[in-house]
Amino acid sequence: MNFLRGVMGGQSAGAQPSGTETIQKLCDRVASSTLLDDRRDAVRALKSLSKKYRLEVGFQAMEHLINVLQTDRSDSEIIGYALDTLYNIVSNDLEEEEQEENSQKQADDLGRQFTEIFIKQQENITLLLTFLEEFDFQVRWPGVKLLTSLLKQQGPQVQQIILVSPMGVSRLMDLLADSREVIRNDGVLLLQQLTKSNAAIQKIVAFENAFERLLDIVTDEGNSDGGIVVEDCLLLLQNLLKNNNSNQNFFKEGSYIQRMKPWFEVGDDNSGWSAQKVTNLHLMLQLVRVLVSPTNPPGATSSCQKTMFHCGLLHQLCTILMATGVPADILTETINTVSEVIRGCQINQDYFASVNAPSNPPRPAIVVLLMSMVNERQPFVLRCAVLYCFQCYLYKNQKGQGEIVSTLLPSTIDATGNSVSAGQLLCGGLFSTDSVSNWCAAVALAHALQENATLKEQLLRVQLATSIGNPPVSLLQQCTNILSQGSKVQTRVGLLMLLCTWLSDCPIAVTHFLHNSANIPFLTGQIAENLGEEEQLVQGLCALLLGICIYYNDNSLENYKKEKLKQLIEKRIGKENFIEKLGFISKHELYSRAAQKPQPSFSSPDHMMFDHEFTKLVKELEGIITKAIYKSSEEDKQEEEVKKSLEQHDNIVTHYKKVIREQDQQLEELKQKVNTLKSQNEQLQTAVTQQISQIQQHKDQYNLLKVQLGKDNQHHSSHSDMLQMNGIQPEEISKLRQEIEELKNKHEVLQGQLREKDSVIENLKSLQSVTGITEQSSQIAASSGLEHANELHRELEALRIQIQSQSSDISKLQSEKQELLQQMGLFRTKPYCWGKAQNTASVAALGHSSAVVAAKNNELEGRLLQEIKELKNEVKALSEEKALLKQHLDSINSTVAVLQDEKSKLHQEVAESKKEQDDLLVLLADQDQKILALKDKLKELGEPVEDEDDIESGDQGDEDEEEDGEEED
Repeated sequence: MNFLRGVMGGQSAGAQPSGTETIQKLCDRVASSTLLDDRRDAVRALKSLSKKYRLEVGFQAMEHLINVLQTDRSDSEIIGYALDTLYNIVSNDLEEEEQEENSQKQADDLGRQFTEIFIKQQENITLLLTFLEEFDFQVRWPGVKLLTSLLKQQGPQVQQIILVSPMGVSRLMDLLADSREVIRNDGVLLLQQLTKSNAAIQKIVAFENAFERLLDIVTDEGNSDGGIVVEDCLLLLQNLLKNNNSNQNFFKEGSYIQRMKPWFEVGDDNSGWSAQKVTNLHLMLQLVRVLVSPTNPPGATSSCQKTMFHCGLLHQLCTILMATGVPADILTETINTVSEVIRGCQINQDYFASVNAPSNPPRPAIVVLLMSMVNERQPFVLRCAVLYCFQCYLYKNQKGQGEIVSTLLPSTIDATGNSVSAGQLLCGGLFSTDSVSNWCAAVALAHALQENATLKEQLLRVQLATSIGNPPVSLLQQCTNILSQGSKVQTRVGLLMLLCTWLSDCPIAVTHFLHNSANIPFLTGQIAENLGEEEQLVQGLCALLLGICIYYNDNSLENYKKEKLKQLIEKRIGKENFIEKLGFISKHELYSRAAQKPQPSFSSPDHMMFDHEFTKLVKELEGIITKAIYKSSEEDKQEEEVKKSLEQHDNIVTHYKKVIREQDQQLEELKQKVNTLKSQNEQLQTAVTQQISQIQQHKDQYNLLKVQLGKDNQHHSSHSDMLQMNGIQPEEISKLRQEIEELKNKHEVLQGQLREKDSVIENLKSLQSVTGITEQSSQIAASSGLEHANELHRELEALRIQIQSQSSDISKLQSEKQELLQQMGLFRTKPYCWGKAQNTASVAALGHSSAVVAAKNNELEGRLLQEIKELKNEVKALSEEKALLKQHLDSINSTVAVLQDEKSKLHQEVAESKKEQDDLLVLLADQDQKILALKDKLKELGEPVEDEDDIESGDQGDEDEEEDGEEED
């Protein structure tokens, strides 16, 4: 300990050892000491010296420190000291504070060298990952810091080692779940370094639920009002999503875009924005732009744009856009974000067009933004952002383009002048004295005409009033007038880009341009002159415009046909010189910058020369114009013929496409009809099968009835024989049959009476309805209502008496029917027994009257023959009925309509047969219920009604009288 005390600053009598010697002795002690406490003290001493003697400790102690990590893993304290020492050796953060600028590069190289030494053995990184699993703060936190520093120094190499390590990334993801904020926050920094420029690790981290955890941290920290932890989480989210289509799709499908909406909830009081809040909100806006960047696949971008609209995120962004008190850089980034959210998405563009600024009167957001764009007092970056927003609003939006151009047309201009339209602002900026406003307005108007030949033709109608007393001038003529006046280069470049966009693919606009005889001489004069470098860009654009006039010329003007313009170029300029001037455009440095991305980003207003969409047009037209210049008149004629043939071919193709489209529609209609017919056929088939099954059932029933009839006839013949033999005469049988017929007639009469009662009940209902109507005037005619109620009461009593009498008749008939059925059953079941008993009693009588018996037998044989004939007739009739049934079956199969009719008839017959077999008491019970219901309604109307007991007693008396009368009869 005296040795360590001397090393740590204690006084000694002898000479002080140098730092290198002290470090060497400490390394020896770490390597050779057997006591853990001695090694721990030595490592602690190395840690304290590693900041001042970084080089010496790194070269002498690194191997020993790694050995300590491998051998002393059970002691967390010595492991923590060793990790801190390695962090001091590898990290350059401490050196940034202490080193001067001239030695900073040397320090960076030193940290990189020590990192290479450490990661040369991949087992060291694997060992470090195991320490990150320890929960002990003294081990875990230094391990996180050391791995972060290693990733800063040698990121790709360390990333590859972690990627191949089993569960390497998963171990690091556990740091986000640590309850200690220090470790969690440093874990976010570690994942930032780990996910830089490595798509494989980015995917693994994303699928380890990183989005959920990071968004939870941002929410817990207060969203945009949070501290630097929110900033670190947002930077990590950008690493995971930027240029990673898989993670972007996972982020969208996981419904994480909806969780971004609360980030942009800005209150009414926007004063006092902190620097951290501005930074956080700036990163949040950039994260939204990452998801809808124009460089992403179109499908993914469109999906994210629609999700942002439906979840209300676009609404929140537009609220910030129109809010007051928002810092300028946040407002600029918000405009850029809204631009990319609406770019190419029709639903978002329509919503943006409907947004109004909170002014009095309300103005569209587009108009307010254009006012900022043409205002030279606004910041240059803000004006560029507004131009980008306007371009994105018009991108692939023909509806929006038409609305902008319509504000310039004479029929839609507000004559009162109370409101300023977008078209008026663009014209004002186009002809203002500020060159930036000229350029921005020209580019904005060019985007309103992009790929829309109809609007290019309509814009030719625009007339401008230049000064009082002078006639109006067309917009096209005014643009060429400003060009000829020799304004600033930036203004002329903007106007030439507008004219090139306007005239391309629009022969009518080319004709209008050529009508002005001064335009072609001006262009040829500009191209032919040898001017400075600043004017070369203007010369190239003039050459492009002249080439467009040649290529899209329809030869309608005699003096400016294609061939004459080519001859003019060859005489005044020269073809080679013309092509060289045309090439000045694509060779310009600013052209290359503008062609990289759609967003206009310029370091200064002087660099604002080219638009991204215009670079595409130049790339498309440069080769075409070059070929057109070198073509001869014959080749032009051939080309025109080819164009005509192609047009004819296109017309033929269009015609056939139309025919095919119509045939497709007809096919679809026919398919639908076939499907409906199939369904109808299936329904009819099921109906036919049901009908066939019912017919088969009826056949079976018919066969059963036929068999039963044959048995009954046989039994009847044998039964009649036995009856004659047993003393029962045929007269008695005929009498029984007559009684059965009478019962049937009575049954029919009762049914008729029931129908009459139903009609009476219906009349009562109608009378009740009339009574309900007359109830409203009961106060006026009370006496007449009472008389009517008495009449109803008398009719009700009469109906009650009739029903009671009929019910008694029905009961008597039913009892008689049951007796007859019992007698018939006795006759059928016990003929032989009964006959045997009778035979025993009359043996003697039969002996004396054999002659009489013989006569009776002869008579019986005659009757049997007659009955057999009758049975044959019945069988013949049944066979005829069978033939009729067959014909009926054939008619059913012939048409579906007949089947339906027969089905309904069969159902009616079955229903009638069931109704005939139902008990008549059910009908009487229904009538009782109806009468009771009418009685209740009469009670409700206030009419007196007798009780049931009185009626029953009266009815009983009536029944007794009727029974007496019947007995007398």
